[in-house]
Amino acid sequence: MTSLILSRTTTWDAPRTGPSTRRPLALLWLLPLLLLLGLFCLAPLGWVLWHAIWSPDGFTLSRFASILDSPFYRQAFGKSLWLSGCSSLAGLLIAGVGAAALTRVPGRWRDAVIAFTNMSSNMAGVPLAFAFIVILGTNGAITLMARQWWGIELFDLYSMNGLLLLYIYFQLPLALLLLYPAFDNLQPQWQEAAALLGASPWQILRHITLPVLAPALLGTFILLFANAMGAYASAYALTLGNINLLTIRIASLVSGDLFPDPELAAALCVLLLLILALICWGNQLLKGRFHYANR
Repeated sequence: MTSLILSRTTTWDAPRTGPSTRRPLALLWLLPLLLLLGLFCLAPLGWVLWHAIWSPDGFTLSRFASILDSPFYRQAFGKSLWLSGCSSLAGLLIAGVGAAALTRVPGRWRDAVIAFTNMSSNMAGVPLAFAFIVILGTNGAITLMARQWWGIELFDLYSMNGLLLLYIYFQLPLALLLLYPAFDNLQPQWQEAAALLGASPWQILRHITLPVLAPALLGTFILLFANAMGAYASAYALTLGNINLLTIRIASLVSGDLFPDPELAAALCVLLLLILALICWGNQLLKGRFHYANR
C-alpha cells in the first residue's frame, strides 16, 4: 500500500511537458519562414512605399498626382479593373455551376476532374498565351477551320476580347478548386426539409444556398480579382504590351529602354495595393454581416 501511494505521488509530482514547453521549439522552426517572408515580401513592400513618397527634396505626393492627372494611366487602371472584374465574375459563375455539378458526380470521376483541374491551374503565363495563339490566333487551328469550312472570321485574339477569354480560362481552375469544398458542404437534408415545408426552388436558393455559400463566393471573387489584377506574363506574351494594362505599365517603367522611372512604378504599385486593400476590407465587412445574419 505504501509503495502504491509513493508511486502515485511520484507520478503526480513529475514535471509535465505540454504545449508551453514545445512552443519555443516551434517558434525556432518558424524563423526560416519569417526570414523568407521578410526578405521577399516585407522588404520589397517597404522599398516600394519609400520610393513612392520620397524624393531628393523630401516627402512628396507629386507622383500620385501625376498618375491621377494622366489620361494614359487612368486608362490603364480602367482597363485593368474592367478586365479583372469581368473575368472574375465570369469565372465565378462558370466555376459555381461546375462545382455544383461536381458534387453529384461519382467519387472516381470526381477525383479525376479535381486532379485535372489542379494540373491545369499550373498552366499560365507564356505557355498559356502560346497555346491560345496556336489555337485561336490569326493563323490558329480553330481560326483556319472556321475560315475554310464556314467562311467566318473569329474575334481578334490580340484585343481586349481575346485577353478577356484568356483571363477567364486561367481563372476557372482556381475558382473551381476554391468553390468545390463549399458546395460539397451543402447538406441535401437542408433542401429536402425546406421542400417538405413548402419552399420553392427559388426560396431554397435565396434563403439556404446563397447565405451558406456567400462567404466562399465573396472570398473566391476577391482572390480571382487579385489574381487578374496582378497577371502580367500572359497579357504581355499575347499582346506584346500593346494593350494599356496596369501591370504592363509598371513593368515598362521598371525595365523600359527609353524612359525608366522606378519611382513612378512604385507609386503605381501603391495605388494597386490600395485598390486591393479596399476590396479585401469590403469583403471582410460583408462576411461579418453574413455571419451575423446567419447566427
